[in-house]
Amino acid sequence: MKFFLLYLLAIGVVGVIFLCTDKYKATHDRWRIKERTLHLLEFFGGIFLMLPTMYIIRHKCSKVAFYWKSWAILALWIAGICYYFIKY
Repeated sequence: MKFFLLYLLAIGVVGVIFLCTDKYKATHDRWRIKERTLHLLEFFGGIFLMLPTMYIIRHKCSKVAFYWKSWAILALWIAGICYYFIKY
């Protein structure tokens, strides 16, 4: 369990770095990070830090498709965690 929480923290920090980098690049008209990459980082566990960061830095909040995909990924994670605790 300790390893799993450390993993979530590490992937979350990487996701936040990618999200902040994308915000910086967006404001300076530079090459952007693909949304697919950001969603993959969310899917692999970064959602718990990336979603709050998305609102704090006000990045990707107005894109409805990105917004809903992020919340769907969070719902999948919550369902998986609930299933784990019910099963074990």
